[in-house]
Amino acid sequence: MALIRNSLLKLSPVSTKSNLTVQKRFYLLLHEYVSMGLLEEAGIRVPKYRVAETPEQAYQIAASQELGSDFVIKAQILAGGRGRGTFDSGLKGGVKMAFSPDEAKQVAKKMLGHRLYTNQTGRDGKPVDKIIICEKLFTRREYYFAMALERRFDGPVIITSTQGGTHIEEIAVEHPEAIIHHPIDIVTGLERKDALAIGEKLGFRNDALQEVTDTMMKLYDLFMKKDIVLLEVNPLTEAADGKIYCMDCKINIDDNAQFRQQAVFDEKDNAQKDWRDVKAEEANLNYIGLDGEIGCLVNGAGLAMATMDIIKLHGGNPANFLDVGGGASAAQVKNAFELITADPRVQAVFVNIFGGIMRCDVIAQGIIAAAK
Repeated sequence: MALIRNSLLKLSPVSTKSNLTVQKRFYLLLHEYVSMGLLEEAGIRVPKYRVAETPEQAYQIAASQELGSDFVIKAQILAGGRGRGTFDSGLKGGVKMAFSPDEAKQVAKKMLGHRLYTNQTGRDGKPVDKIIICEKLFTRREYYFAMALERRFDGPVIITSTQGGTHIEEIAVEHPEAIIHHPIDIVTGLERKDALAIGEKLGFRNDALQEVTDTMMKLYDLFMKKDIVLLEVNPLTEAADGKIYCMDCKINIDDNAQFRQQAVFDEKDNAQKDWRDVKAEEANLNYIGLDGEIGCLVNGAGLAMATMDIIKLHGGNPANFLDVGGGASAAQVKNAFELITADPRVQAVFVNIFGGIMRCDVIAQGIIAAAK
């Protein structure tokens, strides 16, 4: 996930290197089980799986033998790096194997109701309220596959590697030549001949080549129909029986598409989001929470970024990105100020307003209202 995120963060309004504690609010992030459901609806092969919310449910699912006798149990969080994460229960890893219903129940007890900390969750971690229990498949080869909207390609791009799995982030850094980009013409879309060529580059042959090509075409169709900005499959595998499976899937959808993707947006999980981000969305504020101690209330994205850069330059750490724009009301300014000061980490607030865009009396009225 970080491999794609590093590319997409080039578009981020945050120019400092502060550690983001929330995902960008411009995208809807879907849980893996929701993403896998979308793949199934599109006719794409995924492992058999079931969702559990309690250890007892995990036991019952495993005992049903519907998924076989060996299971993969995966914590559901909206962040990457879970395979190497740590739970506050002491359990190491958010992806575990289990070989009996009792073992599945014990693993579930150490996951559900606990927080998982990874290199992408921030210091607060993420709560685990659901897990998925998957059948264990034996695979011949694992690949990395993703589709993303990328500005430098003026449209979608397919990103692939023959080295899929949990080490893809290290591979991207240490062996960038192993990561291949395949730009897609936004007008013509992904054509079958191009998908075939990508499959051949990955080393697929004969029936497996035709099947992986079919899978790529279906993934692209899903990408376009659902207004997806990021679709990541890691790993994409060829199983022992020669069939192609999407073993894992993460999907981000453009927030602007909610009016035509409402069924998907109903799957939004606010429990996974920073409380500040949820409050900002409710108040219609352009806000991103950070880990610092100096709150920022600024108008204009450029000035907001420059303000954070100056704070960082002089040894401080911004607690947030907040652009109130040029047409904010006193009520919105009040909400913004209350949001900033409600953060227990904030020790000071830096208000930096360009009066040529925003009326300063409105800013003052909002701050006074918040201070009462």
